[in-house]
Amino acid sequence: MQTVRKGLEGVVVDETKISQIIPETSSLLYRGYPVTELVGRLSFEEVVYLLWYGDLANPGDQKEFEKKERKKRPYLDQNVLTFLQSMKDSHPMDTLRTIMSYWGAIGYPWDDSREERLEKSLRFLAAAPVFVAAHFRLKNRLKPIPPNPKMSFSENFLTMCFEETPSAEVVQLFDKTMILYAEHSFNASTFAARVISSTTADMASALTGAIGALKGPLHGGANERVMHMMKKVDSPRAAEKWILKALKNREKVMGFGHRIYKEQDSRVPVMYECAQRMAHIEQNKKWMEIYDIMEKTMRREKNICPNVDLPAGPLYYMMGFDIDMFTPLFVISRVSGWCAHIMEQRDNNRIIRPLSAYTGVESRSLN
Repeated sequence: MQTVRKGLEGVVVDETKISQIIPETSSLLYRGYPVTELVGRLSFEEVVYLLWYGDLANPGDQKEFEKKERKKRPYLDQNVLTFLQSMKDSHPMDTLRTIMSYWGAIGYPWDDSREERLEKSLRFLAAAPVFVAAHFRLKNRLKPIPPNPKMSFSENFLTMCFEETPSAEVVQLFDKTMILYAEHSFNASTFAARVISSTTADMASALTGAIGALKGPLHGGANERVMHMMKKVDSPRAAEKWILKALKNREKVMGFGHRIYKEQDSRVPVMYECAQRMAHIEQNKKWMEIYDIMEKTMRREKNICPNVDLPAGPLYYMMGFDIDMFTPLFVISRVSGWCAHIMEQRDNNRIIRPLSAYTGVESRSLN
């Protein structure tokens, strides 16, 4: 009798050196470093280098890495703008999934060397925020802003979105979220990328598949659902009653629980701190007051802790992003983790081909 583990729960399918989740201590490590140590001490670009190369760069190598990323930020030519304009009313995840596939089909040499994989990874890392920001502007009937090669990853992205560069503190808060979202072991979208890459398909195909997986509300799309939920609650006074009613009706409360962590999601304290800081900057305590009541109620009633999406939703909303932009923000960070896994998969590849337990009609004949 075959044992079927739905959702591959508890199944170890491969080895990785990229990141480790330690459920017992609610810890997340990137290449051995606790992510809570990296946030605030390193930039997102430095963390990307760590994920891709396995160790931190010396100052010269880091400077060269960042210089190459900035050079690869795509120019918004008429073809790209026409493409984005045609999808301006689509969900940003649909647009991003489609244009990343399109981008992978242009000037994309078939070369599977380690060096070429790194070049392609940089190309997609640099392109994703440009496309997301341009679509954000077009969707809001605003003129897209070209990338600035003199700005850091996060500063450039925020400027492309809002035209005026936010304060250094807001840029730093956003950069911290990019680090927190960069990598998270064999989650659904990362595993999807590795499955596609294992067939020796190109990187664009693997990334497109990963974006499709991340869109789902049981994965990356949860941060959007969190904010829609909070807007329904609308008031701190209504938060506890809303949660209790949802639990009574057996409705799913977004932003709580995690398949892997036994206790709290290791990324929550830092993301929460960022959201609280943003509430102070915006002088808007409403959303974090709702957060606190919802968290307290869920802990009391179900002993369930929040995951990273609960603080991320109000944080991005207070930064000025449309709700349907939240998952694309996740993407522009997670491209770094996906590319690390695609490269690792190809370094020691075997096609991923699990078995299944057949439960259909037994063998029969037309005779």
